[in-house]
Amino acid sequence: MITIVDYGMGNLRSVQKAFEKVGAEAVICSDPDKIAQASKLILPGVGAFRDAIQALKDQSLVEPILEHARSGKPFLGICLGLQLLFDVSYEDGEYEGLGIIPGKVVRFEDQPDLKIPHMGWNQIERTAPHPILAGIPEHEYFYFVHSYYVAPENESDVAAWTDYGCRFASMVARDNVVASQFHPEKSQDAGLKLLQNFASF
Repeated sequence: MITIVDYGMGNLRSVQKAFEKVGAEAVICSDPDKIAQASKLILPGVGAFRDAIQALKDQSLVEPILEHARSGKPFLGICLGLQLLFDVSYEDGEYEGLGIIPGKVVRFEDQPDLKIPHMGWNQIERTAPHPILAGIPEHEYFYFVHSYYVAPENESDVAAWTDYGCRFASMVARDNVVASQFHPEKSQDAGLKLLQNFASF
């Protein structure tokens, strides 16, 4: 069963509906015990890092998420759900993350003619083949909405890069954990194919 973590932040129903479109059942859940038993876990998120990490702590969801990440079972982070996997975020202060992937979350630097947030369609450049991108063309476009991006400590954790004023990690993958800065549920056919691939893990 695919379980979508509900901690009060994120377009949960959109993610659930996208899985329904590809014939996969996904449940939205905020119960720590049920999340701990999930066979596949989705950590979505829209909003501020500080609020998100506090919500996970307040709802006793941190440990079940960490246990799942360590278990070897499939794990997918989306947008803010990607950023939460890292050690620290510098969004409006300094906040400790889940520490699943070494690295930090930083803001795009102000540049002439660079609009922040990065919003709209952009390409990804994969670093190596990964099962979650199977059947998706090289340099495919996905939909982004973010002002901060992840800077992994180890380049080996980067699954794909994207250019927007700088070259940033738009996907990461480490063992059973994979996460995207873009929103697959908003990325039409390519995004649905990515979610279908995850459902088949």
